[in-house]
Amino acid sequence: MITMKDIITDQDPRIREISKEVELPLSDEDRNKLMEMMEYLKNSQDEELSEKYHLRPGVGLAAIQLGIPKRMLTIYIPDYDEEGNMTHKEEWALVNPKLVAYTQKEAYIKAGEGCLSVPEDLQGYVPRHAKVVVEAYDAITDKQVKITARGFFSMCLQHEMDHLDGILYYDHFNKDNPLAPIPNAMVIE
Repeated sequence: MITMKDIITDQDPRIREISKEVELPLSDEDRNKLMEMMEYLKNSQDEELSEKYHLRPGVGLAAIQLGIPKRMLTIYIPDYDEEGNMTHKEEWALVNPKLVAYTQKEAYIKAGEGCLSVPEDLQGYVPRHAKVVVEAYDAITDKQVKITARGFFSMCLQHEMDHLDGILYYDHFNKDNPLAPIPNAMVIE
C-alpha cells in the first residue's frame, strides 16, 4: 500500500526528471504499480482511511511522484449528489498520455492547485487549457483511449501530465504576482 512516505517531495531532484515512455503491452509490474497508485487516491479520499494512514487527499498521482520515471499517471475524481451518492467518476490509469488537442481558452482553479509532492501551501493561479483532448493507453479498460476533458478534470489531467515532464504547478505562477487574475480565463470554483 502506498502511503505519504512513498511520495517524493519537490526537494527531491528526481521530481524534475523527464519520464520515459512505457513499453506496451504493459508489464505486470507496471500494471500493479498503476493499481496501487489508484488505491492511494481512493484511500486518500476516504475520511477514515485517510486519517488512519495519514494520507493527504489527492485526485491524481504520477509515477514520478513515487520516484519512478515512467509516463504513467492515475486520476480519480468522483462526483456526488446531495445525499452523498456517487453520480459520476473520472477514473483513469493512463500510460504514455499525449496531448493531441486543446482550446486556446485558459482556465484556472479559484482555490489554487495543490500537489502531494509539495508539502507547503503555495498560493497562486495556474493558467491551463479549459479543454484538452488526450490520447493514452488506459490500464483499467486495457484499451487505447481518447479523452476529452473540461473544467476541473482538464486541470487535473494537465497537472499530472506536467509531472511527466518534470514540471510542478508553481512553475506556472505569474512570477510578479502569483494571485493576479488571469484575463479572460474561465474560473473553476
